[in-house]
Parts: sequence; structure tokens; C-alpha cells
Amino acid sequence: MTKKEKVLEIKEILDREYPEAECTLDYTNPLHLLIATQLAAQCTDARVNLVTPALFERYKTAADFAAADIKELESYIYSTGFYHNKAKNIIGCCKMIEEKFGGEVPSTMEELTSLPGVGRKTANIIIGDIHHKPAVVVDTHCKRIAKRLGLTKNTDPTKVEFDLAKILPPDYTYIFCHQIVYHGRQYCKSQRPDCELCPLNVLCPKIDVKGA
Repeated sequence: MTKKEKVLEIKEILDREYPEAECTLDYTNPLHLLIATQLAAQCTDARVNLVTPALFERYKTAADFAAADIKELESYIYSTGFYHNKAKNIIGCCKMIEEKFGGEVPSTMEELTSLPGVGRKTANIIIGDIHHKPAVVVDTHCKRIAKRLGLTKNTDPTKVEFDLAKILPPDYTYIFCHQIVYHGRQYCKSQRPDCELCPLNVLCPKIDVKGA
């Protein structure tokens, strides 16, 4: 079985198990998703979702964030961790959005990754969830599970992204990444994965989980 054939079988199972899988960050527009994703670095989505309602009530536009007092912004995002760097990057990011992109979140990988604090993972979330274009979001779940399933031998997120982009159906890429998050939380956990009950176990080469 080729990797492309294997991915189609994985898709069939994941579509059945998680038919409504979606981004677990709360947002109402591209800017909200961009900011929430930046806050989610080294932080749980659940924690970010507790912080963003008040944050987005205080700062509604890129111009609002660009003009923010950094100490005040830090007070809103303190509980997400690394708040000094996150606040600095958010302000810098929104200043560039205002000055270079007319206040609108850009849509290409090159433009998005030119923004302070925005790497390929964050850019791919915007490209996939907002614009519904092919985008592979490699988070800790995706990196771990793709290796365990034998879809990649790499651990570097960018290399994993490129490996998956070669074998996933283009219009399924960002959906796959959301389904994998759900799957990682329910079955294929970092420690003590529930292999016996995992619906993908028939396709798993049983890579040693200690090294996965």
C-alpha cells in the first residue's frame, strides 16, 4: 500500500469518527484567529478561549492592537504564558497589518510569515480555516501521529508539513489536521496511547511509542 492509498483509508476512518472536527480556538474573523493562534503557542486552546472574549472586546481591530499599551495588553494575556514576547509580537504584527496590508490579515504564506510572531503553523491555520486552501498545520498532535502512522520519518515540523502535503488530498489537508487533534486527545496521546481502542490501529505500523 502506498502512502497516498493509506491516507485515503485513514481519511475514511477519521471522517467517520470526527465528521464535524474544526478549529478548537474561538474566533469570529481572520484577525481573531491570527491573534488566538499566536496566544496558543505553548498554551492550551482551552486557556486561550478563556482569555480572548475580554481581549477582543477591548481590542477590536488591528489598529486597536497596533496602538495598544504593551503593559495593558500583557495584563489581558498573562495567563497564556510567555506574555512579554506574545504582546510584543501581537503589537508588531498588527502594526505591519495596518501599514503594509491596509488593516486586513493577508492570505499568502509569504505575506503571513513576514508578520512578527507568525510562523508556518500559524500561517497555515489562516490559509486553511479562513481561505479554505490547501494547508497542513503541524502541531504536536500532527507531528506525533503522522510519525506513528508511518506517514513521515521526520520530526522537524516543516519537513513533516511537506511530507504530508505530498500525500494528502489538497482539499482535505486542513480538515485532516483538525481531525488529528481530536484523535490525539482521545486515543493517540503522547503518553499511554490507547492503541487497543484506537480506530486507526489496523493501519498503524506500531512504531515504538517511546520514540514516536
